[in-house]
Amino acid sequence: MKKIITIIGARPQIIKSAALSRAIKTMYADQLTEVLVHTGQHYDEKMSEVFFAELGLSKPDYNLNIGSGSHGAQTAEMITGLEELFTKEKPDAIVVYGDTNSTLAGAIAGSKMGIPIVHIEAGLRSFNKSMPEEINRIMCDHVSTLLFSPTKTGVSHLKNEGFKLDNVAPFNADNPKVYHSGDIMYDNSLYFSEIAAENLTTHQELDLHHKPYFLATVHRGANTDDPKKLKAIFEAFLEIIETYPSHLIVLPLHPRTHKCMESHFSDEFHRKIKECKQFKIIPPVSFLTIISLEKNCQLIITDSGGLQKEAYFFKKPCVILRPETEWVEIVEQGVAVITDADKNRIVEGVKSMMGQKGAEFPSLYGDGKAAEFIAGEILEWC
Repeated sequence: MKKIITIIGARPQIIKSAALSRAIKTMYADQLTEVLVHTGQHYDEKMSEVFFAELGLSKPDYNLNIGSGSHGAQTAEMITGLEELFTKEKPDAIVVYGDTNSTLAGAIAGSKMGIPIVHIEAGLRSFNKSMPEEINRIMCDHVSTLLFSPTKTGVSHLKNEGFKLDNVAPFNADNPKVYHSGDIMYDNSLYFSEIAAENLTTHQELDLHHKPYFLATVHRGANTDDPKKLKAIFEAFLEIIETYPSHLIVLPLHPRTHKCMESHFSDEFHRKIKECKQFKIIPPVSFLTIISLEKNCQLIITDSGGLQKEAYFFKKPCVILRPETEWVEIVEQGVAVITDADKNRIVEGVKSMMGQKGAEFPSLYGDGKAAEFIAGEILEWC
């Protein structure tokens, strides 16, 4: 029986890990055991714990309870805790997801101990190293043994950075294996979409049935921590409502965004937002609820990498509130537009996406069985 340690630290990673855990339980339960470790990077009842119950996941075997802090302090504390845990558990491989500080800490701690690193979502690049996430994903890729890229573009990025695509076993950090695996979030979207169809509580509470609406999310520090950018985004929301008076904007409000709104916005601007009946600001929602909102909206406006992809999964146009995206395929396909936090560009981006007719959404992210493939490769090569 081989053992892997899966490291998660943020809500999107909880969701992503559900696909791999499900594949292990259904196909490899007698060959592969998984130890789930939550670093505590982001952890509270609304944003994390509810997801374990909703997605049918066992609670983490370990929680390091690191909490927030500067990037350096947080990552260092994670490395210390993970080294102790790895020594105790002696895993055959360590699985990390995406680009958080938890991802980086797991990759550093494991690679220095000679444990194979499996990076899911390898090869993604924004080409903006002012983003902490970009640093994390690059560093992680370059110490990994198995690199699973969700897209062909990601594979190309790795090749351009010197990774060889024809390496043969045995694989290690100096001789890694690169895969175009498809996207495990596509697996999850397919799996949970039927369940989400029954989860209409939010639609009923907001009276969304038969009403057209846009779904919006704002949470990245580059937007929330800059008063000018955050106000520009909300000014754009109000203008979009004026432009589309029959539509609502539904905004599940991230705690970070709420805090920054309180500190950045004037009383007058707050009042203007609150008095706008078409602007529905709601508390953070569960994964099944966000899936339901995505499936039934007309357009998504977001700075979330995950929602950009999910917009594509559910054939929804997307306005990206960032200066770049690691999911360049959806922009190249013409069903997403990058606007950054520029009021006029956001408004024009919505108009452009809404004006499209006959947009096409060809398969870009696999066949919905990426997690099964990844689990099989881990079992064979780690």
